[in-house]
Amino acid sequence: MTPSVGSSVPSGRIRNTAFASKVMSADDAVKYIQPDDTVAISGFASAGTPKVVIPALADKIKNTRANGSNFTINLLTGASVSTETERLLTEVDGIALRMPYQSESTARKRINDGRMDYVDIHLSHVAQQVWVGYYGQVDVAVVEVSGITESGELIPAASIGNNKTWLDVAKKVILEVNSWIPEAVEGMHDVYYGTALPPHRKPIPLTRVQDRIGQPTFRVDPAKVVAVVETNQRDSASPVTPPDAISEAIAGHVLEFFDYEVRNGRLPADTLLPLQAGIGNVANAVLGGLDRGPYKGLTCYSEVIQDSMLRLIKDGTVAHASSTALALSEAGIEELTANVDFYRNHITLRPQEISNHPEVVRRLGVIAMNGMLEADIYGNVNSTHVMGTKIMNGIGGSGDFARNGYVSLFMSPSTAKDGAISSIVPMTPHVDHTEHDCQVLVTEQGLADLRGLSPRRRARLIIEKCAHPEFRPMLNDYFARAEAMPAAGQTPHILDEAFSFHQRFLDTGSMR
Repeated sequence: MTPSVGSSVPSGRIRNTAFASKVMSADDAVKYIQPDDTVAISGFASAGTPKVVIPALADKIKNTRANGSNFTINLLTGASVSTETERLLTEVDGIALRMPYQSESTARKRINDGRMDYVDIHLSHVAQQVWVGYYGQVDVAVVEVSGITESGELIPAASIGNNKTWLDVAKKVILEVNSWIPEAVEGMHDVYYGTALPPHRKPIPLTRVQDRIGQPTFRVDPAKVVAVVETNQRDSASPVTPPDAISEAIAGHVLEFFDYEVRNGRLPADTLLPLQAGIGNVANAVLGGLDRGPYKGLTCYSEVIQDSMLRLIKDGTVAHASSTALALSEAGIEELTANVDFYRNHITLRPQEISNHPEVVRRLGVIAMNGMLEADIYGNVNSTHVMGTKIMNGIGGSGDFARNGYVSLFMSPSTAKDGAISSIVPMTPHVDHTEHDCQVLVTEQGLADLRGLSPRRRARLIIEKCAHPEFRPMLNDYFARAEAMPAAGQTPHILDEAFSFHQRFLDTGSMR
């Protein structure tokens, strides 16, 4: 992405005269951001990330450092933001603290080197934790919108994320009005203002995926808006890799599981239950395979919509999808913008405190499908840390859905690093999802339905169904010896060998 300084030609998207009077360049806007500020920005899975203010801020930080002064900010987001934006701030060492999710390699290295503080939390928790002050005062919010109405309300962009919260709590607000976003997105959003902190909470009145319970725009106090910057830049694309044989095999096992659940009366025959799928190749393959099955009129209640979901909507397999952001490839962006009038009737974008809300996930009976790095033989899942210590991305929304879903599936290839790493291990050195939240494990080798099974029965099934054949004898040997120990207990382990797979990899470069 080549940073611009904002459009010099009015776009007509700012229909309120008070806001129009605050239009300025990105370089002028970042004068309102000071060292040590906590800055909350829009963006979720790269969609809706500010296009010009953050690059201008990175330049300001770089120039300040060249003059011998330190300049860092605490950065709060919805989830990941565009990789270009994250990299620009990281390369100038501009981020002191990052929350709640990241996926950019430069930032990841800074975090794992101990040069950037990182707080990894469930996405549904962010709004409340910010409201009650866990991260101090939010000094500045930088939020991309697609327009400003005559009455001064804000038309959201391609993601909502935590923008409602940022606009509510920030002392100062900088708006980017992006005229690249089709005006026809207006009406796709459902911004709910009925949440409250305890003890004043009330039930969220959402009982169907397609329900609209809020309004299509954001509210903001005009007195807090210090700058408006006009832009005309497309969203960064989310990379989508075509499904390979392994992801197709995983998808096949999941689809067979759906058929099995229908036959046993646990899922509706035609429409299943609302689907949630994390980002990635495997999730895309699972969703993509649905149009080859008997299911029609499906619904999706998730945190992101990927390319495969657009195809399912277009062919009628999915009737409605609800999320907080669009995570589309270049082709997906082109498809959406060319047919936005059609998709607006089948997609609803919500604040992530609603898209990921445990109450709603439980009520709707969401089928949760998320990726993992590894699982142990008892079903404890590590989705964030490599070798137990190095953060990969973050927990994201997987915990919100896994603990509260009607059924929770975790999926992964059975090996990584060309077969050097097994995704099934004796014990995970980092646990994001305990055995209580993992009901089904799936690799290309097979599917282990863990529901109703004791730990020892879980272990035998996971090794048999999910482990790669090359690692299966090692896992069986470990479990047999653990089970034979005098103090084996409910969940047998050999404590001085439990992490032997990981230690062997660190010592030799392979778990074999």
